[in-house]
Amino acid sequence: MFTVRILRQPTLTDAGKPDHGRRYALVLWGLTLLFALRVLGQAIQRWFPQEFLPPFAAFQGSALPYWFLLSAQLLILAVMARVSRRVQTGVLKISRRSRTILTWVGSLYMTVALGRLALGLVLTEIAPWFHAWIPAVWHVVLASFVLTIARFDARESARQRPEA
Repeated sequence: MFTVRILRQPTLTDAGKPDHGRRYALVLWGLTLLFALRVLGQAIQRWFPQEFLPPFAAFQGSALPYWFLLSAQLLILAVMARVSRRVQTGVLKISRRSRTILTWVGSLYMTVALGRLALGLVLTEIAPWFHAWIPAVWHVVLASFVLTIARFDARESARQRPEA
């Protein structure tokens, strides 16, 4: 036989405690907004430079052509918005294996991003890529997004397990 799971957006957990899924959704939307501001800031500096923003080159952490980078960033933003919305509405469900992969990938991603920042701050004679702090900070934002999804799903899975 098979079972049907009814997906709902509860405001309270079954124990009568506040639903913390909303907190995760707020964090995810906040990280999405931060990344959107980075994309917007770089686009502004590309087409309508402003003195109050860092120069366009400061946003660039690689040799990728801007049209490709912008396309990738817009795709990432679309995925971030979709995932944030799915968490907000309570319909995001991922497998245990996917959650494990997200946790490992997110942890590795965060380690590399923070390591890049640390090396750029500590070592002066190092490749310019390590000193591109704006892209490095945004990789921390993206890694945080991945880890937040994994943590949310772990919490939801634990909450939905039947008590022994």
